[in-house]
Amino acid sequence: MRENKPKSRLLALSSAGALVTATLIAGAVSAPAASADSRHGQDREARGAATAAARAAQAGIDWQDCPADWGLEKPIQCGWVTVPLDYAKPYGKQIKLAVDRIGNTGTKEERQGALIYNPGGPGGSGLRFPRRVTTKSALWANTAKAYDFVGFDPRGVGHSAPISCVDPQEFVKAPKADPVPGSEADKRAQRKLAREYAEGCAERSGEMLPHMTTPNTARDLDVIRAALGEKKLNYLGVSYGTYLGAVYGTLFPGHIRRMIVDSVVDPSRENIWYEANLNQDIAFEGRWKDWQDWVAANDAAFHLGTTRAAVQGQWLKLRAAAAKSPLGGVVGPAELISFFQSAPYYDSSWVPVATAFSKYVAGDTQALVDAAAPDPSDTAGNISAENGNAVYTAVECADAKWPTSWQKWDRDNTRLHKDYPFMTWANAWMNLPCATWGAKQHTPVEVGTHKGLPPVLIVQSTNDAATPYAGAVSLHKRFKGSRLITEKGAGSHGVTGLVNPCVNQRVDAYLLSGKLDGSDVTCAPHATPQP
Repeated sequence: MRENKPKSRLLALSSAGALVTATLIAGAVSAPAASADSRHGQDREARGAATAAARAAQAGIDWQDCPADWGLEKPIQCGWVTVPLDYAKPYGKQIKLAVDRIGNTGTKEERQGALIYNPGGPGGSGLRFPRRVTTKSALWANTAKAYDFVGFDPRGVGHSAPISCVDPQEFVKAPKADPVPGSEADKRAQRKLAREYAEGCAERSGEMLPHMTTPNTARDLDVIRAALGEKKLNYLGVSYGTYLGAVYGTLFPGHIRRMIVDSVVDPSRENIWYEANLNQDIAFEGRWKDWQDWVAANDAAFHLGTTRAAVQGQWLKLRAAAAKSPLGGVVGPAELISFFQSAPYYDSSWVPVATAFSKYVAGDTQALVDAAAPDPSDTAGNISAENGNAVYTAVECADAKWPTSWQKWDRDNTRLHKDYPFMTWANAWMNLPCATWGAKQHTPVEVGTHKGLPPVLIVQSTNDAATPYAGAVSLHKRFKGSRLITEKGAGSHGVTGLVNPCVNQRVDAYLLSGKLDGSDVTCAPHATPQP
């Protein structure tokens, strides 16, 4: 479910006194009722979360200028929030989470609190969220008057006790093996890579792995809320961030003031996460075809064919050429899929991907190599990519019990590949480490409405590839009183970041006044990219 599956992996792959004080403060900061948590047999974690939140409320956050190498300009400030590694042991090992913020741009009277953001992944950093203010994003100008914008690196990510599974420079080495297996030997090789990757995670990050779950990140979110001095949470989650929001809403229903979830993961237990990835393969194929239709309609700009079939023919030709001899020695089918998949993900990639493709067909191979090849000299970028993939794998593997039978994986992916060949095998190999995961795998939270949950705003496009539309419908049914805005006929992942007044005005109205439409809303699609 990662928003940007990194190129390279697609392929492969205290004391009693303190406790009493904490309990007293917990009451003052509206501690989570154990009841919602205990339904999931998580009483100890619920008490641990209340203890950690109470400590954080007392400690607050020591805001400072951000470290120079974080790329966060003034007046954005950075700080740390301490959380337990294991909420069942709130006085055990602690980890520090990196947080940042920018104050509301309006008056003191206009301020409505903090708005916390998660961009998805799992494995994405939210630290760039306050930059929507410093870069003067017009879409967020109204909201910025009322809210401090707060971002954070979730546990395991970036500056927050980062985990790793393999040497980053090894991780980005190219070309990788073609994800589409041509033989049983190819499958055996990929299975070996997946097993070795899981072992690498255990070797490099073993202590963290059992605790890299979405419920724990939801508890972290509540501790951040308390550290900010906020009685209730205002939250915006995109992609995997919607699942984090759904779990938070289930565990801490009375702690939410406003919540927007955008491009929604189906939170049903059956979907997390094996089925989710199979469903992605189907949706990616559909959105890949949407992009090809657009390329064909703009043949005057790209010269890749006037029909979807012609564009697909050019893709298969390119893929075959790269399989035979990697472009520039480094771009094979795996690297091509990693680059081209950004088009089904985001409309903003439609023009750049088609342009690089067009140049290749016209005889300029270098443009495509530059776009699709990893950059070994970008050590910081490679560390970030490897870390993002490690967190993606660790969270998905820890959240749920995965099939361990290779026969099941083989049967399901072979069947899907016949009709949905673009992403199926690449996605399978990316997730296969979960089949041999050494750390504990948990049972997903049963997401649903509990006492205190306010109306949640759900935003979704019908043709989303990464989080198919059914996910929004599923969460809408589970969260009573929620409202669903559907962007019909569109499919770019992350709708709230796009210019569509029908959506933008409703997002503003909800965040600024709590106002929702009397019923669900269908919006026309945002503007199609122009070549």
